[in-house]
Amino acid sequence: MSTAVTNGIRVEVKAQYVPEQSSPRAKRYVFAYTVHIANEGSEPAQLRTRHWIITDGDGKVEEVRGPGVVGQTPNLRPGEHFEYTSGCVLATPRGSMRGTYQMHRESGAAFDATIAPFALGLPYTLN
Repeated sequence: MSTAVTNGIRVEVKAQYVPEQSSPRAKRYVFAYTVHIANEGSEPAQLRTRHWIITDGDGKVEEVRGPGVVGQTPNLRPGEHFEYTSGCVLATPRGSMRGTYQMHRESGAAFDATIAPFALGLPYTLN
């Protein structure tokens, strides 16, 4: 699990391998990750965009940018949280992800909430 707090926005991520959707012979390793975003600050904040940096076990880097998460741009008032599950496919049995969510305040101020690095790997292969 990874955890980061930026300007009162806590982002926690837990990842797991999805064997039923994977095919190691075809170099297809599927991972699901669940993200919990909580506003522990004193001002509302809306998630507008995401930026993921995905690195496979061979060091190949892929960047993913886009609006919102799972088709939503959640607006979190103080004390509220939002959780979603998504996934990624790697060509290697190990890798990592990290990134940011661009958050906007009602005042118009924007900041990047950090998504701390987390490992992707088959069970019993991570240290």
